[in-house]
Amino acid sequence: MRRLNRKKTLNLMKELDAFPKVPESYVETSASGGTVSLIAFTTIAFLTIMEFMVYRDTWMKYEYEVDKDFTSKLRINIDITVAMRCQYVGADVLDLAETMVASADGLIYEPVMFELTPQQKELQRMLQLIQSRLQEEHSLQDVIFKSAFKSASTALPPREDNSLQTPDACRIHGHLYVNKVAGNFHITVGKAIPHPRGHAHLAALVSHESYNFSHRIDHLSFGELIPGIINPLDGTEKIASDHNQMFQYFITVVPTKLHTYKISAETHQFSVTERERVINHAAGSHGVSGIFMKYDISSLMVTVTEEHMPFWQFLVRLCGIIGGIFSTTGILHGVGRFVAEIIFCRFRLGSYRSTSVPLPDGHTSNHLPLITENSIH
Repeated sequence: MRRLNRKKTLNLMKELDAFPKVPESYVETSASGGTVSLIAFTTIAFLTIMEFMVYRDTWMKYEYEVDKDFTSKLRINIDITVAMRCQYVGADVLDLAETMVASADGLIYEPVMFELTPQQKELQRMLQLIQSRLQEEHSLQDVIFKSAFKSASTALPPREDNSLQTPDACRIHGHLYVNKVAGNFHITVGKAIPHPRGHAHLAALVSHESYNFSHRIDHLSFGELIPGIINPLDGTEKIASDHNQMFQYFITVVPTKLHTYKISAETHQFSVTERERVINHAAGSHGVSGIFMKYDISSLMVTVTEEHMPFWQFLVRLCGIIGGIFSTTGILHGVGRFVAEIIFCRFRLGSYRSTSVPLPDGHTSNHLPLITENSIH
């Protein structure tokens, strides 16, 4: 009984086999078939390798939503060098809520030399080159996101100032926490003092001849500090052409959640527009000499997620490649053989002309002679 059940099961499985079976006597090998098979296998191998490279690669997905977080503080990371002595300049933040954040809350004033060392100049040129390429090819930002925490820090190497030279510049670096509203971070002449109607700077004791707001922005970012991320103003250097000159940066900050296979952080991206002008009250150009960074917070939040092709999708695409190439090459080979047979048959038929065969009764026959194997040979 068990053997009968096994035979029935085996017969049932044979009946369910839907794959066509070609008898071996019907299979004919040829040089053209072997050539087509070789081309098909080569193409499959090449496309399989390319598909595997696509499977290994990742891409960044961008999603947008309304930012509902208005109560948290915004962190500003600053590293700016101004070509003036530290006792002559002051930095602070004043937002639209009339809240003043003094530089003493988190910034350090460090006397340095404005001229960079050769090693520092090399890094600055590299940053400027990357910035110019980012403006032309925005897709490079995805590469920067994916390489976060893996690349070296974008900060300048340690300064190697000669102790015998008197520092002629002031490096202002550190971080400040401000409200998530539009504000103005500025560096101008004199230290900032609180005022009931705003704030003021003690600039009366500084002569105009000592004004020099040539500056270099080694780093400026908003939110969590992420090593390896290059921001739009990193490596920027401005040289003042006049003592009374104003440099303005209009910044739009976009809250960003970054989720990659390496890190998960909440940071901020920003875009910037630059403007500079000489202060000349006689010519109608009014204002205060200094460096002004006016920032505004976007109401939208961007979520950047690194995605990867699922393994099942890779298998489906791979099966499609293999099956498609086999089917396509088989069809092309069949069509090619059919066309070749038609052409060669017409050529052979045209080689046999109509001949006259004499008959015993004196008549002639115009019929084609019977083609036999001996006549062919």
